[in-house]
Amino acid sequence: MTEEGQAPGWEAIDGALERLYGAQEPKHYGTLIPYAMGGSDPLDGISAYQAEEPVPHWHFVTYGFSELYQKESGDPEESGYGFELTFRLVRTQEEEEPPAWALNLLQNMGRYVFSSGNVFRAGDYMDANGPICLDSDTRLTALAFVRDPELPGIDTPNGRVEFLQMTGITQDELAAMQAWNTFGVLDAGAAHIPSYLTDLERHSLMEDKAVSDAVQDGLEREGSSTGFLFVDQLGWTPGKKGWLRKTAPVLTIGAKQADIIGKLLLGRIPKGRELTLAGAGHSVVFKRGEQALHMEDSQEVTIVLDDRSAREMAQNLVPQARRFDAPFKDGLTVEIVKTEITDQDGSVIRTIG
Repeated sequence: MTEEGQAPGWEAIDGALERLYGAQEPKHYGTLIPYAMGGSDPLDGISAYQAEEPVPHWHFVTYGFSELYQKESGDPEESGYGFELTFRLVRTQEEEEPPAWALNLLQNMGRYVFSSGNVFRAGDYMDANGPICLDSDTRLTALAFVRDPELPGIDTPNGRVEFLQMTGITQDELAAMQAWNTFGVLDAGAAHIPSYLTDLERHSLMEDKAVSDAVQDGLEREGSSTGFLFVDQLGWTPGKKGWLRKTAPVLTIGAKQADIIGKLLLGRIPKGRELTLAGAGHSVVFKRGEQALHMEDSQEVTIVLDDRSAREMAQNLVPQARRFDAPFKDGLTVEIVKTEITDQDGSVIRTIG
């Protein structure tokens, strides 16, 4: 670490952990070459504590999303990105060192935030497009973010820092969170994931009937809290009008996200809420209205749905390559195309649709 007084943000995090773990010396993994000087790891360090309750586990805490040294950002209220990440991973009694994949996962979160500028907040989720532990057969292929249950936010000389805990989730849990909300799903399954622990060997919460029933009840009662969804495969081809023939515009969606888009339409349009799909070059906004129609300009496409057309479109949005005509007076064709899932080397490991 640095000399006394030279890292007030770091010292504030250490103080919060000392209040929780006392004199326990964590396993600490620092970065030799700073990211700003060409190093490969964006985080300055990661500490791993041995916790025993509710079951033995590693409690990882990052150093680097917040301002550890001098104040550099112009926001006096928040330190850096305003958070540090934590991660609780089930530990066997024989384990003396935390697994390297968990450290790599946290550094990958740093690469994502530093490169994109996107920050995490409690209630967020992220699809990892594969096992969170590479080369394992775990069903945990996504992450949800909540406030760490034992580390409240702290005020540092550089601003406020919240501790956000990542927890591994399955694909159907991710879909349930998108269709309803993150906290509702996690609360419904709290008995299976105390303290939001990540256990690579656990089954899906949605296999518990009480949890799946709670999710369905919540969705029907409250609708979906997801109003914005980034869509990897999203396209819009304007229609053409001619003397003898006209063609309807075409909305293109990838098979991987077709099903959840359908669920979101059912969870938002009947409740009078908008849904925005954002792609690399297109933005499509769904709104509720008296009749189905679409409008487009240079910035975005607006699709207005009544309850009947929302239900009909949702029923047709399935993870299968196909085309169908939506119930629009002026015509709209929806094309669902295959999605290819690739590994870190770009090799296709799975095709959907």
